[in-house]
Amino acid sequence: MPAKQRIKGKGPAPGSRKDNGAGEEIRLNRYIALSGVCSRREADDLILRGEIEVNGRVVRELGTKVRKSDDIRHKGKRLSAESMVYVLLNKPKGYVTTVSDPHAEITVMDLVKDACSERIYPVGRLDKATTGVLLLTNDGELAGKLTHPKYLRKKIYHVWLDREVTRNDMLKLTEGIEIEGEKISADTVAYPDPEDKTQTGVELHSGQNRVVRRMFESLGYKVKKLDRVYFAGLTKKNLPRGKWRFLTPHEVIMLKRGLSR
Repeated sequence: MPAKQRIKGKGPAPGSRKDNGAGEEIRLNRYIALSGVCSRREADDLILRGEIEVNGRVVRELGTKVRKSDDIRHKGKRLSAESMVYVLLNKPKGYVTTVSDPHAEITVMDLVKDACSERIYPVGRLDKATTGVLLLTNDGELAGKLTHPKYLRKKIYHVWLDREVTRNDMLKLTEGIEIEGEKISADTVAYPDPEDKTQTGVELHSGQNRVVRRMFESLGYKVKKLDRVYFAGLTKKNLPRGKWRFLTPHEVIMLKRGLSR
């Protein structure tokens, strides 16, 4: 089959009233990338390895054109080429960070249910009592990179404690605290308000669950309030608690290029 030949399927003819845009032809590797499986370059590898089927046939030719109405499958699983959506939420206290939880009265999905028609999901987790920056998207490739330990995405938290934090304990946090057999250290710990030493700002790259609370609890402190103010270059500036907004094109490019640390 010629490299740019279209794969024939049973979808509506391009331009027909029932087409609704599904007849627009796009390259197969772009379709796969839009589905959130991987990048375009990685999609080319999947195609060459014979892991992609189009309308029931294995396709190995790079440059193949398909329509969104075609049946595209990777290892038997049908893909859907949705538009990529990136939503930034300033999470309030009391909301569970999950797509669905039968035991939760309210989840973060309740706050963004009117944001888009695409199915988006949280990138990483903030526990129920933690507030602040939370990204939701349907871009599986980006979500994987933002949460994978090897990419070392920077996070900054504002922490309120039950008593003043000593400089000696701040030093211990930067030198490293052992948690369940693993040594976790903060990059920087500082007083955001010199007049109130029950508050600290903590910068770190660890992706462990509840890591900030556990680090302070291991030193005998009780975290009264925890707010994530920075995640991988994103902040909650001008975004009220409980509200969301779409990322700007510049922010999306920044995340994808790995400029935020």
